[in-house]
Amino acid sequence: MRALTYYVAVSLDGRIAGPDDDYSAFPVEGDHIAMILRDYRDTLPGAALAALGLAADRARFDTVLMGWNTYAAGFAHTRDPYPHLRQVVFSRSRTQADAAPGVTVTDEDPVRVVRRLKEEDGSGIWLCGGGVLAAALADEIDHLVLKVNPLVLGEGPSLFAGPYAPRHLRLTRATPYGSGVVVTEHARA
Repeated sequence: MRALTYYVAVSLDGRIAGPDDDYSAFPVEGDHIAMILRDYRDTLPGAALAALGLAADRARFDTVLMGWNTYAAGFAHTRDPYPHLRQVVFSRSRTQADAAPGVTVTDEDPVRVVRRLKEEDGSGIWLCGGGVLAAALADEIDHLVLKVNPLVLGEGPSLFAGPYAPRHLRLTRATPYGSGVVVTEHARA
């Protein structure tokens, strides 16, 4: 069975972006970038892969899930951020007509979609954001990989934006980098 991994950058105060889905405070340089290029290359946008002369092998992930706001955050650059992956965008107000060809927009229950995807053949499923979708899928997340950045944002979308519902995870690895980023990996307890 395939696994769902929530792999995301986060601030020390649990924000996955600043107000208005502004990601500019998160560092894009530092020694943690080598790990991303080596271990999480599938999560790089298509334009970044092309600029770096790299190709995604889809060994870690072949599918990416995101909420509409996460998808729309990249509209200044593209409407097809991960052309090397199957892209599924969840929205209650947007339709397929609002997205690029090859990007699936659905208002279907995210839990039902994830359970169906987990039964398919393939590599992993990447939940890339946002916090509302993550909260809806919290019981389906098999792995949580956080790139914890040494900054406090104060405002912005939360890592999990849902009602109070404690869930215990088991730390499987923590890797600090000279950049100040600490990558923590957790599994369902």
